[in-house]
Amino acid sequence: MASSSLAFPSLQTQFQSLKKPSSPKPSTRRFSVRPIRASISEKPSVPGPPATVSPSEPTKLPIRKIPGDHGLPLIGPFKDRMDYFYNQGRDEYFKSKIQKYQSTVFRANMPPGPFIAPNPHVVVLLDGKSFPVLFDVTKVEKKDLFTGTFMPSTELTGGYRVLSYLDPSEPKHAKLKQLMFYLLKSRRDHVIPEFNASYTELFMSLEKNLALGGKASFGEANDQAAFNFLARSWFGTDPAETTLGLDGPGLVSKWVLFNLGPVLKLGLPKYLEDLTVHSFRLPPSLIKKSYQRLYDFFYASSGFLLDEAENLGISREEACHNLLFTTCFNSFGGMRILFPNMMKWLGRAGTKLHARLAEEIRSVVRSNDGSITMRGMEEMPLMKSVVYEALRIEPPVSLQFGRAKRDLIIESHDAAFEVKEGEMLFGFQPFATKDPKIFTQAEEFVADRFIGEGEKMLEHVLWSNGPETEKPTLGNKQCAGKDFVVLVSRLFVVELFLRYDSFEIEVGTSPLGAAVTVTSLKRASF
Repeated sequence: MASSSLAFPSLQTQFQSLKKPSSPKPSTRRFSVRPIRASISEKPSVPGPPATVSPSEPTKLPIRKIPGDHGLPLIGPFKDRMDYFYNQGRDEYFKSKIQKYQSTVFRANMPPGPFIAPNPHVVVLLDGKSFPVLFDVTKVEKKDLFTGTFMPSTELTGGYRVLSYLDPSEPKHAKLKQLMFYLLKSRRDHVIPEFNASYTELFMSLEKNLALGGKASFGEANDQAAFNFLARSWFGTDPAETTLGLDGPGLVSKWVLFNLGPVLKLGLPKYLEDLTVHSFRLPPSLIKKSYQRLYDFFYASSGFLLDEAENLGISREEACHNLLFTTCFNSFGGMRILFPNMMKWLGRAGTKLHARLAEEIRSVVRSNDGSITMRGMEEMPLMKSVVYEALRIEPPVSLQFGRAKRDLIIESHDAAFEVKEGEMLFGFQPFATKDPKIFTQAEEFVADRFIGEGEKMLEHVLWSNGPETEKPTLGNKQCAGKDFVVLVSRLFVVELFLRYDSFEIEVGTSPLGAAVTVTSLKRASF
């Protein structure tokens, strides 16, 4: 449910062919599960004062003029876009500017630029001290900034500005976020059993494909498992038993391409890609039928939630578009980024870590009569730390934006900078959460980083549009499903090491996130 861009490994394929693929006959097979007890402490938080996590004013650091510039009109934004996507790549683009200006705060242009975003100018924040100002809604406005310097057409969301694009000052923000809290609370007892059922199917699929071909795409299996899990746990509906069948993930991929195409590198020839999806919007009419199929599925499955929406003063239609966006864009998309990335980091960590995780997880589950419980998972410090470390080193929410509500002083570690009212601020989160002045071995995956005293460093884990130590409220922009995402990430690691002693993978790239191929799965031996 993270408010972020998403990983969609099949986007290049979707761009090349928008024809609906034929689907195999939906399977209605379900798998038996272990005895499971669940409860989620996902409570609708009441409005409260937003977290003030940016530096107090005035500053004791020297005031420095923000270095950098935006170049000539059209030429500057185009050059930065080419460097960002092709000539340097995203990470090197930012590193080179830090080196050039000797500052983690500077001016630049952010894609897409012309001819989609009329004003690509941003003040870039690339350290763990300056970055948190983007969460302080007393200092920055978040209206229509979810995707950055451009906003996709509302035709892609039924004509509505959905929750992710609303600033907390807008009346509908609190109502729609309250609806999401209600969804999480009302369906909490279904999360653990449905996760077990859906990801048992994933593991069986991987094993079958490994037996047939010697390798298995994790992404493809994860797509179906994640979509099925969310539909079953939140809406009580198995997509395979509806007219949607197994088409959900593919439909979502196409729809997201129309939303995020301007800021994705799809792998097409450089100039073809830049002169099409990075320069002009894809017509929403091309995706209308696919989106309608998704909408019809959610409308038919969400009766109890639509009733609650009307009680909150939200129309059933607007509520359904928001539920679709929250489920498909935020939550499903987040799982498509996070789970492959977790497989990547766990796979690279090797068998010693795998053995430690298997021993810890299985010991706790055995002591709970073979059941996975919330309380039991709290007794797995290594597993918890691994999840937080995955969220730190490669956060699923990588880009954050905010517009200064007033003149501000923003501090990096070394200097202070004056920002004027109305200026756009941009932060690239992986640089903030891998800040070497905050974390030791910042670029390395340290599995036990957040054990014991290390838990104090959780305030610098920021994936949820806020510190891990804080909670989402109706008055802030922190992800409503923050605790849900942590829960399902823990469940993924627990289910993985209950079933397997170790695994081996190959890692490639996708438009956003890792493309993981499983090459070996060693079944549990103890």
